[in-house]
Amino acid sequence: MAQNANAGNCPLCRGHKKAGHALFSVDMGFGVVVVRHVPATICDQCGAEWFSDSVAAKLETIVAEARAKKALVEVTTLEDLPLAA
Repeated sequence: MAQNANAGNCPLCRGHKKAGHALFSVDMGFGVVVVRHVPATICDQCGAEWFSDSVAAKLETIVAEARAKKALVEVTTLEDLPLAA
């Protein structure tokens, strides 16, 4: 989910949203992409996650590159990769 703001309550359960890191994974059918340490806003009650637009764009790029390589398993850590401004 793309995030609107870090502040406020979770729209799903009314828990509190806070900054943190998440694990992002995609099953592409022929392979799996796992991205660790993804900056996210996370609900402290239900665990729902939101990503900023720049983080979501980087995740889309990682998945597209893995798909182009036909990678069976692609594991990376987002905090090691540069984000678009």
